[in-house]
Amino acid sequence: MDVKQGTLALMVLKTLEAMGPLHGYGIARRVEQISGDLLALNQGTLYPLLLKLEQEGAIASEWGVSENNRKARFYRLTRAGRQQVRAETRDWEQTTALIGRFLAIKAED
Repeated sequence: MDVKQGTLALMVLKTLEAMGPLHGYGIARRVEQISGDLLALNQGTLYPLLLKLEQEGAIASEWGVSENNRKARFYRLTRAGRQQVRAETRDWEQTTALIGRFLAIKAED
């Protein structure tokens, strides 16, 4: 399933907000799990997004050891990232409410 521009970034940010620091593989699996496996993230999609979010200051990363004892880069939400989550969440809630009004319109007989 394809998602709209900017949607995946919000999904990643919300995942980090809820779960705390995670490595890329953990982020991908959690997004897939929350989507009910409707989304499948691959490295070519996720890692450029993580790099972009880090360059924008929404997330920060540091090297650590994963649960299977491998070196991994762990990503965490920054203060700016938390502000971005709040703003984007508000925007999406307003957008979905607006679209919901149009989806609720019934055809006139």
